[in-house]
Amino acid sequence: MNAYKTLEELVKIDSPSGFTDKASAYIYNLLESYGWQPTYTNKKAVKCALGNSPTLGIAAHTDTLGAMVAQIKSDGTLGFTNIGGLLLNSFEGKYCRIYTLDNNVYTGTLLLNNPSTHANRDARSIKRELNNMHIRIDEEVYCAEDVQQLGIRVGDFICFDTAYQALDNGFIKSNFMDNKACCYVLFEIARRLKAQNRRVPVELFFSNYEEVGHGGTCGYAPTIEELLVLDMGVVGKGRSGQETHCSICAKDSSGPYDYEFRKKLVQLAEQNNIPYHLDIYPYYSSDGSAALRAGQDFRVALIGPGVAASHGAERTHRKGIEATIDLCMAYIDDKFGSDT
Repeated sequence: MNAYKTLEELVKIDSPSGFTDKASAYIYNLLESYGWQPTYTNKKAVKCALGNSPTLGIAAHTDTLGAMVAQIKSDGTLGFTNIGGLLLNSFEGKYCRIYTLDNNVYTGTLLLNNPSTHANRDARSIKRELNNMHIRIDEEVYCAEDVQQLGIRVGDFICFDTAYQALDNGFIKSNFMDNKACCYVLFEIARRLKAQNRRVPVELFFSNYEEVGHGGTCGYAPTIEELLVLDMGVVGKGRSGQETHCSICAKDSSGPYDYEFRKKLVQLAEQNNIPYHLDIYPYYSSDGSAALRAGQDFRVALIGPGVAASHGAERTHRKGIEATIDLCMAYIDDKFGSDT
């Protein structure tokens, strides 16, 4: 059996912020199949108590980047607006799906305006911006009226192919490893604790609006005291993260995370020989940031597997995902005892 089958299945469910119901239903049903009793928040985030009166929340977000129809152009193409920090250079040429309010789905491609190099000698040098790009629909449409007859409207969601590939050497290449790789970590926590017949005062929380800034603001059990946020570890110049390691974030653009919480995670990683790196993310925020800005009185820490080329052609490694699982389990064992 493919141990990462649930990750692949979740990745292949389109779920940009605001369009996550199918992904949330998948998560809900999977947790139920493990023997837990998940619930929905009013905003349709999924949460699942693994014991009574949970004091520790462990959160990951299931929403991804995407786009939305902003204009039906006179030539039958679509102008669009981004959902989240879409890196247009990386998504240029990506195939996509347009979901209509009538439950129809059309395919298309994100392209530069006048993209043919044989017709546009400046195609290579034009800056990739929203006003210079469009969605080409795979239908015989030549004007705005043709598109409208398909039932496509302003506000329809545009979802991009992930190109998911799990390689034999452990690398996983796919858009939206941010943050479905961490959703998989939560799956494994739930699965392993059920297999051990353990109940612990932990709440798993799958937020659904992180990419637009308010996913982690509310909806937690009223007994939560600590929030361990799982999100991608940054890999890039000046950062220490690696795809094969779990990153522990000391500070992001919103400020420092809880010092004692972070210190305990570092100690546990070292005691259990879990590969990790400490890091600072200058251009980053998380559900933990959102929770603190919303006034939640939580102690917050942030960890996650290293993800290369974030918000673009993303890649991570099973070793980094497993290290993140191991650190979560080590923290649960240390806090609540391994015999609970």
